[in-house]
Amino acid sequence: MLLVIDVGNTNIVMGVYAGKTLKAKWRFVTDINATPNAFNALASSLLSASSIGPEKIGKIVISSVVPNVAGNLDFFCGKTIGCPPEWIDVASAKKLNLQVWHDNLEELGSDRIVNAVAAYNKYKTGLIVIDLGTATTIDAVSEKGVYLGGSISPGLGISSKAMFMQSSMLPHVKIGLPPEKVIGKNTIDSMLSGIFYGYAGLVDGITKRMIRETNMNPLVIATGGFASLIYNISESIKIVEPDLTLEGLRLFGNL
Repeated sequence: MLLVIDVGNTNIVMGVYAGKTLKAKWRFVTDINATPNAFNALASSLLSASSIGPEKIGKIVISSVVPNVAGNLDFFCGKTIGCPPEWIDVASAKKLNLQVWHDNLEELGSDRIVNAVAAYNKYKTGLIVIDLGTATTIDAVSEKGVYLGGSISPGLGISSKAMFMQSSMLPHVKIGLPPEKVIGKNTIDSMLSGIFYGYAGLVDGITKRMIRETNMNPLVIATGGFASLIYNISESIKIVEPDLTLEGLRLFGNL
């Protein structure tokens, strides 16, 4: 079996594949202050609860945008699984049908390339790939499998939190479902309208500009924790792929 781990700023997602089948998946908070033993105990308990023994794991592939947790991951992989992990190398994307056009590969987040690899290998067409997580990345992939670059924006959660913290007269509102109407009749609904419809406007606006710049007719897909919420009110997102990053890691794991 293949263990894949995607480390984001807010959450860590682990999955176990048997061939092309995702057998189990877990999501838990990224805690940069966790000790190696604490992280190892948590990750080990998740595997055990799904009856997946360490001896069943033959390979581990990791994508991470949080360098501070690397030591915990190495400790877990060595102590519990018994094999060192393979960290995503952006340059190896060309082995998976994706060329990368970027000024500095060392600056490019591995999660963005993992998503692009998964999307292009599945759809084999021009793409706009949107990852709605702690940050929102919107990336363009050409019809010929060239990662062209993209944009990075503060995520929906970060943006809303900043508004609550910087505006003393506005209450903290829970991010749930988008309101049915843009025109809010009270402060809470007005805030939720601005958060959700404003964010959908950001996504749609950047996507439309990328389409004009690339002169493509791309398939627009989304992934990440807020993907399903924004999909319902976006004019541009056509498909939500909740496990896109894990699928990309699986492809890298087969190299």
